[in-house]
Amino acid sequence: MNQGDLLLLTIAVWLLPLVGFVLLVFFNKRLPRQGDIIETGILGLGLAASLVILFAKLFSFPDAVISTSFTWVDFGNVPGVGHLPIKLGFMLDNLAAMMMVVVTVVSFLVHLFSIGYMKDDVRYGRYFAFLGLFTFSMLGIVISNNFFLTYVSWELVGLSSYLLIGHWYEKRSASNAGKKAFLVTRVGDIGMFIGILILYVNFHSFLFDDIFGAIAAGKLPYGSGGWLTAAGILVFIGAIGKSAQFPLHVWLPDAMEGPTPVSALIHAATMVAAGVYLVARLFAMFTADALLVIAYIGAVTAFIAATIAVAQNDIKKVLAYSTISQLGYMMLGLGVGAYTAGFFHLMTHAWFKAGLFLGSGSVIHAMQHALRHAGDHETDPQDIRNMGGLKKKMPLTYWTFVMFTLTISGVPLTSGFLSKDEVLAGSLAFGSLSGHWLLPLIGFGVAGLTAFYMFRLVILTFHGDHRVPHRLEHIHESPRVMTLPLVILAVISLFFFYSWNPFGASSGWVYRALPPPQSIVPVSQQPASLVAAGAEEHVAPSVVMAETMHRVHGTTMLLSLLVAGLGILVAFLAYQWRKLNPESVKQKIGPVYTFILNKWYFDELYQATFVAGTLKLANLFKWFDLTVIDGVVNGTASITRLFSWFSGRFDNIVVDGMVNGAGYVTGFFGLVFKKTQTGKVQTYLVFAVLGVVILFFVFR
Repeated sequence: MNQGDLLLLTIAVWLLPLVGFVLLVFFNKRLPRQGDIIETGILGLGLAASLVILFAKLFSFPDAVISTSFTWVDFGNVPGVGHLPIKLGFMLDNLAAMMMVVVTVVSFLVHLFSIGYMKDDVRYGRYFAFLGLFTFSMLGIVISNNFFLTYVSWELVGLSSYLLIGHWYEKRSASNAGKKAFLVTRVGDIGMFIGILILYVNFHSFLFDDIFGAIAAGKLPYGSGGWLTAAGILVFIGAIGKSAQFPLHVWLPDAMEGPTPVSALIHAATMVAAGVYLVARLFAMFTADALLVIAYIGAVTAFIAATIAVAQNDIKKVLAYSTISQLGYMMLGLGVGAYTAGFFHLMTHAWFKAGLFLGSGSVIHAMQHALRHAGDHETDPQDIRNMGGLKKKMPLTYWTFVMFTLTISGVPLTSGFLSKDEVLAGSLAFGSLSGHWLLPLIGFGVAGLTAFYMFRLVILTFHGDHRVPHRLEHIHESPRVMTLPLVILAVISLFFFYSWNPFGASSGWVYRALPPPQSIVPVSQQPASLVAAGAEEHVAPSVVMAETMHRVHGTTMLLSLLVAGLGILVAFLAYQWRKLNPESVKQKIGPVYTFILNKWYFDELYQATFVAGTLKLANLFKWFDLTVIDGVVNGTASITRLFSWFSGRFDNIVVDGMVNGAGYVTGFFGLVFKKTQTGKVQTYLVFAVLGVVILFFVFR
């Protein structure tokens, strides 16, 4: 297979879900099983093709960037600008090939799981159609080689996520969650749009290669490194929205109102990973200041979300805040310069987080069945305080869930241990080089919190006794179509798929396939500490970072194992062995617990400021419209009516009076002279003679 065939196959993988969407959205009622097998089969083909593409790319063209572009619109010669075409296109490099596999694996398994979970749903066919649209949109972001197509696909991801989150739109909470996700992410998209416009105005191209080439040649937006930093941060704001980073993270927990497979799709490898992928794709153009902003946003996000997850009782809400926290880890890794580690954690997170959500879906499915059998419509099937004792009734779900929990906690022999350690090593290395010690401090602290709240979730859900013992009789393991994806995801969460060394990923294929790209920004805009260290050793800053990470790897591993082990131990002491009383701890830290239980009051803060402010502004505009605009319009109408009345009266009295008066005078003289018109010639001769006599006397 040559490079052209490989790129054509890549475009085919992108278009396949769109074909399924069109078929199902128009004809699902006429298709067998409303088309679920067709859409799932299409995604299976896409997954198989993605694996072929990945292996062909890594083994046949490991260093090539396969790309094609075409002119979409040509504006010709624009005054003051010159020749201005808009070029679009597609590209396949190692980053895109790996991300395609991540998206198609998770999407296919979500489709498969949905066959069992969404059975008998009222909009079953349309649900699968929207899954296809979502996958098509995400793949568009992955293979685009330009900002224009990336932004179009970016907005399509937002639209399809809105449709999926609000799938059960008859529930007010679901429809509100869909609108909230759509609106909050739009805030980030505005920043991204402005950043793209800055780059386009300066470089007259949307193509990544053209923009990167111009920056590498020394051309900066408006000739300023500050504008390059601003453009990078503005584009990153789009990633803040899509990847649910602080302060735009508030939409993601509410998105749990959608079906659980949708939660797995959105929160694992697709929508929320889009922002991380975008930062990785544009990594070379970010200045030192932009990367530092990315690192601190990621660290703050990871910490805030982890603290909130500790106090949540809804199984999906715990996993939602866990997702936000892990996305913060990825941004932290990319921001400190640990490029490969950040993307590697995206990949491993896709497997274990999709597994956790699908596992929670298996639990919720069983709980709903038991509650319906008992005629109980009041008990929340997602509240972990209503669970317990599910280990024996759902062994496959339990053991796979434990596997995913070990992975996210960073326990050795799992992929999560490899990727999380690399991110932490990157933060520690950056801290030692730059003095930003707060970043690794937050990173290690969040690692301990993650292990604690995840094992708290496992213990309260699966261990101990069920809260209502007789209900346990009606809880059963989910069907194979739902458990098979769990097993697959659990298996690929093991370490040997990525590195034969269970304690280090740097020797694995991911690091060989995805080396950090060299920065294209001026040296003055690169991290000063890395540049200085590289100048001393006569190596590139990326090499300095890699060597420092390798040097601190042992320390990182020991610290991460210590904090993770401590988090697991505290969880077992509190919830399994009952040596610690969580209720007494809650009472002692009452205000703090209330603060994190209420999610740091972000929703209330935004409601009181942005939402209330927007409503007040809307009311002001309403008053202005009704009072001023309508007042001017109505006043103008009144004046026009008055003028029309006056004009009418003037027309009726003066104009018509003059016309009618002239008519009356004419009529009067007509009547007078009518008497002289006798028709007799003799009379006319007499009048003529009489007239001559009169004229004679007048002019005599």
